[in-house]
Amino acid sequence: MGMSLQEQMLKAGLVDKKKASQARKQKQKQQRQKNLPSEAKQAKADAQAAAVRQAQKDRELNLERKAEADRKALQAQVRQLIETNRIPIDDGDIGYNFTHDSKVRTLLVTPVLRERLTKGQVAVVVLGDSYALVPHPVAEKIRQRDEQSVITLPRESGVVDDDDPYADYQVPDDIVW
Repeated sequence: MGMSLQEQMLKAGLVDKKKASQARKQKQKQQRQKNLPSEAKQAKADAQAAAVRQAQKDRELNLERKAEADRKALQAQVRQLIETNRIPIDDGDIGYNFTHDSKVRTLLVTPVLRERLTKGQVAVVVLGDSYALVPHPVAEKIRQRDEQSVITLPRESGVVDDDDPYADYQVPDDIVW
């Protein structure tokens, strides 16, 4: 009986035993694939499809987790900005009114703080369930991170709405309502 091609190549030294065994295993694997019944092929295809679906689901879940982590990081930055830059309102005796969630809210502030609020040097921001006062530049930084945290921020002076029926009337800054 003659020697197989593989044995001849081994004898000639063209291939080592490791490569020959790998080639033999690969050939056996291909033979088994050809001999698989159609049910097994279908099961394998279903398993691959399930693996692809699971990978997609995992990617989506990871994206949601990342978005949640980013949102929490922004909230932490906003909280830190407010806590480090808040202006104390210890003994306020004048009410400063503003609207939040369609309700009029009142903060008791000092006359100096009230004047700074009306001039736009200070802004009202939300901190948890309470309100805090921060300087205008800090309020801008907070607004960049979270739009809903800043309650009052002065409008640009000189910006006039064309449809405003009261545009011709001057409103005094020291009015208390």
